[in-house]
Amino acid sequence: MAQEHPFAQYVRILGKGKKGSRSLTRDEARDAMGMILDGGIRPEQLGAFLMLLRVKEEAPEELAGFADAVRSRYQPPEGISATVDWATYAGKKRHLPWFMLVALVLAEQGTPVFMHGARGHTAGRLYSEDMLGVFGIEACASWGDVDRALEHTGFAFMSIDRLCPPLGEIIQLRNILGLRSPVHTLCRMLNPLDAEVTIDGVFHPPYAPMHQKTAQLLGTHQAVTVRGDGGEAEVKPDSDCELHWIINGELGTGVWPRLYPQRLVKDEQLDPKDLLRLWRGELNHPYGEGAVISTLAMVLRLLQPDQPVETDRLIEQARERWEARDRRRF
Repeated sequence: MAQEHPFAQYVRILGKGKKGSRSLTRDEARDAMGMILDGGIRPEQLGAFLMLLRVKEEAPEELAGFADAVRSRYQPPEGISATVDWATYAGKKRHLPWFMLVALVLAEQGTPVFMHGARGHTAGRLYSEDMLGVFGIEACASWGDVDRALEHTGFAFMSIDRLCPPLGEIIQLRNILGLRSPVHTLCRMLNPLDAEVTIDGVFHPPYAPMHQKTAQLLGTHQAVTVRGDGGEAEVKPDSDCELHWIINGELGTGVWPRLYPQRLVKDEQLDPKDLLRLWRGELNHPYGEGAVISTLAMVLRLLQPDQPVETDRLIEQARERWEARDRRRF
């Protein structure tokens, strides 16, 4: 008699129907993801597993277990550190990724930022990795590259293809399965350098508390999940923005107020070089500058967790930091 594949138990747990199925425990999720990362399952099992999770919607304990498995297998060398972990996996299609300028301002002014993401999984979007060349920055191919970039410039970007190749391959199943899988959420939660502050974005509102609770389970003390433009962690300056915080380990929610009283006209075409032009002060772009200032102010809230929440003060600090950037750096 043929023996049951060891991974079959996890498909069965998720797929036994409305009354019989349940979420995986954190230990079960860690074991299941470990088998996936180690190449110990069949392709049809992977597809079934991912889509059953998608239909059910992944639980924070499952995501934490998945992250445990990744962290135990793909650990960076000791001694590499960043203050901010910025996950960027959605891509932008309505506006440029202005949040890239926020990361560069922070890095320039002494707050090291490690950014990680994926590209190419959804047509018609601009991905952060593709924007690096505008500033003459190269994506890091190794943890040694990350260490050197953080040391010299305070900013480093690594693709999930390098950070954890199996997850990079699964993300690219988006066009085969027709849906994003839970791996898109998992990658946002990894924080491989155990940064003090984590930043990520969502598009669908129900996912924000899921991200928030997962980050708490993983021991994050300062974090924000932004229902931002296009699903990226970018505050919209012309509409109120829903945020899910972790401040000193405690969960909270709030709305970040708009910077402008009315909606601004969207650009007819997106030119990545406008990111560089705005940095250099060569471009007047109210939406772009507003997105930078609002997003930077949000990050400053995380970097000052013991200060009272005074939005006007944070906005003013963000303006001062933005004006203090070295316009000739790029």
